[in-house]
Amino acid sequence: MDSKDNIIGGLSDAMMADDETRNICKTVKQAIQLKTARNYVNFDAITYRSQLVAGTNYFIKVNVGGSDYIHLRVWKKLPCNGGENILDGVQEGKTLVDPIEYFPPN
Repeated sequence: MDSKDNIIGGLSDAMMADDETRNICKTVKQAIQLKTARNYVNFDAITYRSQLVAGTNYFIKVNVGGSDYIHLRVWKKLPCNGGENILDGVQEGKTLVDPIEYFPPN
């Protein structure tokens, strides 16, 4: 099984952020800034894991400046349901070495 393949409900291995991941981050950046009450100048997706559900959950490590990172949970709806990206959660206070792990919506 390729590391990008998912078992339904399970998380994929961590992968380097790609154009799709960076685009997902762009679409939810404003919602993240509202949720965290911070204005991020730096906002660079680094790595991610995904989970197949009724759509796809993305758990993304984002560098927000220097050694400051956040982890995002974004649900990408199925194309038949509009295909939009929905911010489902943010974990602040992360570092480069913190693993990306499942966390429930918050």
